[in-house]
Amino acid sequence: MLNIGTTQAAPAAARSRIRDSVSRVFKYTAVRGITLLVTVVIAVYLTILIANGGGYVDEMRKGQIREQVALEMSSNPEMALLTIQQRRELENSLVESRIKRVGLDRPFFVRSFEYLWDGLTLNLGRAEYLVSDSGSRQVRNILGERLAPTLLLMASGQLLLFFSGMSIALFLSRRYGSLLDRIVIALAPTSTAPAWFYGIFLILIFAGLLGWLPFSGMIDAPPPQGFLPRTLSILKHMILPVGALIVSSIFPMAYSWRTFFLIYSSEDYVEMAKAKGLSDRQIERRYVLRPTLPTIVTSFALTLITLWVGAIVLETVFAWPGIGRLTQQAINMFDTPVIVATTVIYAYLLALTLFLLDIIYSLVDPRVKLGGGGTRS
Repeated sequence: MLNIGTTQAAPAAARSRIRDSVSRVFKYTAVRGITLLVTVVIAVYLTILIANGGGYVDEMRKGQIREQVALEMSSNPEMALLTIQQRRELENSLVESRIKRVGLDRPFFVRSFEYLWDGLTLNLGRAEYLVSDSGSRQVRNILGERLAPTLLLMASGQLLLFFSGMSIALFLSRRYGSLLDRIVIALAPTSTAPAWFYGIFLILIFAGLLGWLPFSGMIDAPPPQGFLPRTLSILKHMILPVGALIVSSIFPMAYSWRTFFLIYSSEDYVEMAKAKGLSDRQIERRYVLRPTLPTIVTSFALTLITLWVGAIVLETVFAWPGIGRLTQQAINMFDTPVIVATTVIYAYLLALTLFLLDIIYSLVDPRVKLGGGGTRS
């Protein structure tokens, strides 16, 4: 009877631990998600206040409405039949009706929260000056065309940067003190220059002097027909901007990660693994790379944030039709709906990046407790 009871209690205890682990995972995920969401809401609201100048842009819009009404009335020959007082009353009536129609008759403080909700849901109506490639002035359509190129460029650059930095760091850790190791150390301070700075030199060398690659853009003009030619054209245009992203970060990343690999490779348990006869690959994978992953993820997260922020200038330099270039165009033209929309997109992208990296960090670092529990899931 004792054995039967013990046998039945073991699966129940296992199921209870699984439920507790799942509960902690959901709790941890919910807390991190809510925290990032609150941060995004605050950032978007501040952006709305700044982009609108505390209500100044709305006053400019009212002035534009008055000017438009005045021009329409001056070009209407029937207005000559009215007296000055009648024209003035009609003009004021038209101005007030149009201001009320667009909601500018209410206090800016009240409308700012409506702008906040519209911004968070990307329901920002029509752009004031910018148009999409298809001729639409809907902000959602403009963003929809520009988001995919940004994700393509940044995802490609970041993945190549991560895996190339990891490979170079491991290679240098095996050859500590070599000529290549000293070269990478000497080039590490080059990270002080942003990616667009290197992009200018890459354009001058490979597009201007050598003529091997295109100066800018995302695809040849006119666009080639067929899936494969279009794909090859896009890949060709991606070489320089992706190369600028990698060159701007690869050397300090490889140097710092190589240093962490060297630190962990000198631990006593690594020497014990060597004494057991494990191969170098097994030792690197089990005893060097695995405990270094939390530090690498943290370092890469900071690099990702820097690259997202720097995408505005980088896309402008390469005339890449993404969110970054759209942001620069909207700022130059003072297109408030598009400015708010691009800011919301960047806020979402940064929050999503941090959220995913936070979850990954909790998975690769055994010291992180999900949900505050005593046992890691």
